[in-house]
Amino acid sequence: MHRTYSLRNSRAPTAAQLQSPPPPPSSTKSGRFFGKGSIAHTFRRTTAGSLGPELARKLAQLVKMEKNVMRDIELLAKEQREVAKQLSLWGEDGDDDVSDVTDKLGVLIYEIGELEDQYIDKYDQYRITLKSIRNIEASVQPSRDRKQKITDHIAQLKYKDPNSDKIIVLEQELVRAEAESLVAEAQLSNITRDKLKAAFNYQFDALREVTEKLALIAGYGKALLELLDDSPVTPGETRPAYDGYEASKQIIIDCENELANWTLDHAAVKATTSIRRATQEEYENGWAESEEEEEEEVEEEEPHDAASDKAPVSA
Repeated sequence: MHRTYSLRNSRAPTAAQLQSPPPPPSSTKSGRFFGKGSIAHTFRRTTAGSLGPELARKLAQLVKMEKNVMRDIELLAKEQREVAKQLSLWGEDGDDDVSDVTDKLGVLIYEIGELEDQYIDKYDQYRITLKSIRNIEASVQPSRDRKQKITDHIAQLKYKDPNSDKIIVLEQELVRAEAESLVAEAQLSNITRDKLKAAFNYQFDALREVTEKLALIAGYGKALLELLDDSPVTPGETRPAYDGYEASKQIIIDCENELANWTLDHAAVKATTSIRRATQEEYENGWAESEEEEEEEVEEEEPHDAASDKAPVSA
């Protein structure tokens, strides 16, 4: 029996790839340090948080940890494809229905590995975008250090020699350093928000794509299982001849078409939140209405309070 482990022999671009061209291969797929073991993982994680500018250390450690995550996903994708091959190999010598269904299940499971491999490349976009925030943090650190150094020097001179002429010169340098620092801090604030939003958009778009495609594969996998005749037989009884070859082939074709035509615009799962951000006009109108309501409540309560304060009349 001819066996193929990829749903797309020609690997024509899918609708999702045409809508958003795939990123270049991730950096985890080229070059290895100490192989695939945990030594490299631990080394990257520990050194990233102890080297470089202090401001950028926490994010640098996060970026390195994400690289470890990507290597783990890469290993998972590879093992998933090997599992698919082994499943098909195991079922090859079984009955006709078992042989055909396990072969087609192997095709689907192999495609899961392919999706995970593609997910790594898109996940790397998220990680690289985070690195740009780390880089701007590292560039801001020197301006902070310079301003702090001048401030400390001025304080030291004022303590040891309050009349020193250097104090005036240093105060002028401090003014310039503060101006430079303000520019750098503004850039950091703007870039952090812009890149943080972009980075997680990359990750969540990639996550939506891989999870929805996995759900599609799972659905077609369960359809394949329906072709198996699991009714019990008595000793010596023969099962009816299997006639599901065309059906199993069509299930694979339908799955292939669904995966090829999937785009983010047609994602099945839509997030619905119970809150929304009010516009400035809505906020101001709501504030004015709430103040009017409070005033009306106070006016209604005042007569009641006055009546309740009257002393009881004695007989």
